[in-house]
Amino acid sequence: MTHSSSQSPKHAERIETEPIHRWLTDLQDRICAGLEEAEGGARFAEDRWTRDEGGGGITRVLSGTLFEKAGVNFSRVHGASLPGSATAHRPELAGRAFEAMGVSLVIHPTNPFIPTTHMNVRFFTATKPGAPAIWWFGGGFDLTPYYPFEEDAVHWHRTAQAACTPFDGAFYPRFKEWCDRYFFLKHRNETRGVGGLFFDDLNQGGFDHCFGFTRSVGDHFLPAYLPLVARRRDTAYEERHRQFQLYRRGRYVEFNLLFDRGTLFGIQSGGRTESILMSLPPLVRWEYDYHPEPGTPEARLYRDFLKPVDWLARSATQDPDARTD
Repeated sequence: MTHSSSQSPKHAERIETEPIHRWLTDLQDRICAGLEEAEGGARFAEDRWTRDEGGGGITRVLSGTLFEKAGVNFSRVHGASLPGSATAHRPELAGRAFEAMGVSLVIHPTNPFIPTTHMNVRFFTATKPGAPAIWWFGGGFDLTPYYPFEEDAVHWHRTAQAACTPFDGAFYPRFKEWCDRYFFLKHRNETRGVGGLFFDDLNQGGFDHCFGFTRSVGDHFLPAYLPLVARRRDTAYEERHRQFQLYRRGRYVEFNLLFDRGTLFGIQSGGRTESILMSLPPLVRWEYDYHPEPGTPEARLYRDFLKPVDWLARSATQDPDARTD
């Protein structure tokens, strides 16, 4: 669970969490069904687990031909006190019981021309006898391509914008910029990919408004991602493309282990390690002091894609350099 010091948590006398639970488990089911349909063969293996301190979850992992590894997790955990990662910037949460629930997924395709992707939607509440509850929503989705296709990034961001606009016209630019800042590898001076949406501590406008927006983000994930899978799944690739994909997957590992606050929260709160680290790719490689050859698609990824870009201002039809040879 991640937090921002830019907002104050919302207080409420009581929050009914069962509708959130039902929507999250339904979202997990729908996303798994959509990915299985695209895969066309392999099915998700399911692992139900419980947490000694309270709660548990459902971990589903698919290892197929199209998706080398796809994991879609649901968790609902609770406890008498919060870990240090949650209270460091929120001293008012100290001494409160908490409940956190969400769906988190990461998809690592086999074909290097299909991007890796991540999505998460979550709800958090902290309570103390005699005091109002503190609650907020968070989430988002982001895209990590290995080969640069401008039209893919444009589609991704147009769908992200469509998820936001009915709720607040300022949400897309605000949460797009937040995503660019959050999924940034400081030690590499590059973004993890082409971004998308990232929001946290969302409570403005009341519970129904915030829950509705969070549902919209979750419900727009498959329309954002599956068209890219369909567009790239039959692209022929060579071993050099695969090796570059495995090298770039290393950046995913670096971010999750060095910077991801959700990973830290899961570990510090006594979550299930296998489920927390489900996001890591099945195969990865590192190469000392790698630099792409000038004029190659790999070089274009570094030059034009691994930085904040206003993708909605780009023309997806004018992309003469997006070649795959």
